[in-house]
Amino acid sequence: MVEVSLRVSAPLEQVFGVLADGWSYASWVVGAAHIREVDADWPAPGARIHHSIGPWPLQVKDITTVRAVVAGRMLELDARMWPLGAAHIRFDLIEAGGATTVRMREEVEKGPLSLLPAPVQALALTPRNRESLRRFADLAERRQATR
Repeated sequence: MVEVSLRVSAPLEQVFGVLADGWSYASWVVGAAHIREVDADWPAPGARIHHSIGPWPLQVKDITTVRAVVAGRMLELDARMWPLGAAHIRFDLIEAGGATTVRMREEVEKGPLSLLPAPVQALALTPRNRESLRRFADLAERRQATR
């Protein structure tokens, strides 16, 4: 499992607000190109984001499903990215001193990418996930600054 974390200069409720906004995912998830639909009950367990990944014209339509959620603290997702595979992603939020640390863990569970050794997966996923968290932090901090 690949793990990255980042301290976000925003309170917990603002940070979780970005996770709870399914329409924002294409803004911060590296590789997500377009959100087609978000289930009305997102981020409830079983709710889905219908998205496209990859560059145009090679975009692939797929879904991400909520596996589990603890409002304001944790979100677990099953993210599909066929034909490459599927991943389990977990976000944990820890608030301290008006800021929030976001810990993101990702494990490729299915498909061809799951056959790669863990160190090779980490070479690809770690920089991607760090950039995703940087974009995520920008959104969360901007939300805080405008309120």
